[in-house]
Amino acid sequence: MHNHHLQPPPTTTSTGGATGSNNSSICRITFSTPFILLITTIFSLLLILSLSFSPSSTSLPPHPNPSLFPNFHNYLNSPSNPNDQNTLPSTPPTPPSIAYLISGSTKDSSRILRLLFAVYHPRNQYLLHLDRKATQKERDELALAVQSVPVFKAAQNVNVIGKADFRYSIGSSALSATLHGASILLRLSNSWDWFINLSAADYPLVTQDDLLHILSYLPKDLNFVNHSSYIGWRESKKLKPIVVDPGLYLAEESEVYYATQKRELPDAYRLFTGSSSAILSRKFTEFCILGSDNLPRTLLMYLSNSPSSESVYFPTVLCNSRKFNGTTINHNMQYASFNSRSQVRRLNSSDFNDLVMSGAAFASPFKAGDPVLDKIDHELLHHNRDEPVPGGWCLGDTETNKCTVWGDAEIIRPGFGAKRLEKHFLELFSNGSYLSDQCQYEKTSSSR
Repeated sequence: MHNHHLQPPPTTTSTGGATGSNNSSICRITFSTPFILLITTIFSLLLILSLSFSPSSTSLPPHPNPSLFPNFHNYLNSPSNPNDQNTLPSTPPTPPSIAYLISGSTKDSSRILRLLFAVYHPRNQYLLHLDRKATQKERDELALAVQSVPVFKAAQNVNVIGKADFRYSIGSSALSATLHGASILLRLSNSWDWFINLSAADYPLVTQDDLLHILSYLPKDLNFVNHSSYIGWRESKKLKPIVVDPGLYLAEESEVYYATQKRELPDAYRLFTGSSSAILSRKFTEFCILGSDNLPRTLLMYLSNSPSSESVYFPTVLCNSRKFNGTTINHNMQYASFNSRSQVRRLNSSDFNDLVMSGAAFASPFKAGDPVLDKIDHELLHHNRDEPVPGGWCLGDTETNKCTVWGDAEIIRPGFGAKRLEKHFLELFSNGSYLSDQCQYEKTSSSR
């Protein structure tokens, strides 16, 4: 598998003839509620069908560079289980593998590349998505930039989506794009353990060696998702309104339409809200994609015409599933700061100390090119913005060419970031306190 354009089956249905609008993204118009529910249900079913597949049916890529993966056969076929009987008790656990979906829009190519270098490790998988607001030329240039990096080509673990999706901030197209990306990553590799969805506005606070080192000591079925059953004002603003998201069925940019009617909340399951960013286990990701249970499908159809789908879907599936609600940790390992109106604000250099002390693995959102990103690169990640973060796999003998010579990707050299993560995880798991914050239903919620 080389770093070329993938042509995955589309998750949207094109009807053509749409009129694009660059000035307005929201429009209120009167539609009958049955009509809207019928249309969005049809496209939800199409989405579910397009996501349902057998990941084992996809052929594996050619062997990557042997200097990075000297034990390639074991790397592909073992689940990286630290409790494997062949692993001696005295040896460190095998590092896990993370599948990253990195998404952006028009003019975000440089931000996506910078984020890719900051989170890169040969063990991981990376899927880059420039949404349909970006031009095809931007996607082509991004793919060419990926192909020009020797280690990306050697490890064969960075891919660019060639047929992009829309990601509107209101509606369910963003959730559709995320599920589409996760389904592609499942097909690309059968060996990754966690799925992380990042935007171009996100940035890491620790190296991949730090993160992989800490995750290697944790059960691989854990899911790190902010969640709360308290709905409050979101009931009338985010959940009961009915919208038509054109990103699901139009080939051109258009408005998101609001219906005049509203609907009641579901009775079959409880809704939970959270953030759109999460660290999800492979088992849970397959549960959502493969449709082995009615809950993911039913909730997807319900949220297909909801204004706030992406922040509701994963927390609700997790907390309503008996199989997975005990695996949920109420923290997505991402730092964010809020203003007086409880709105997420952009981070800057004045937040640097708080970023370090937070113990988080990521932070968001950052303005493109903000000086605090240079400070993070220099003081926390120890790399140049256009080079991979040095890790145990880098064997170069000078600061300027550390990662031009490659070694075994299973060698991990954690640094101070691992100590910050370790302290944070110990606080999360101490005395079983995380259990008291795990999918708890708050009776004060106005969801009924």
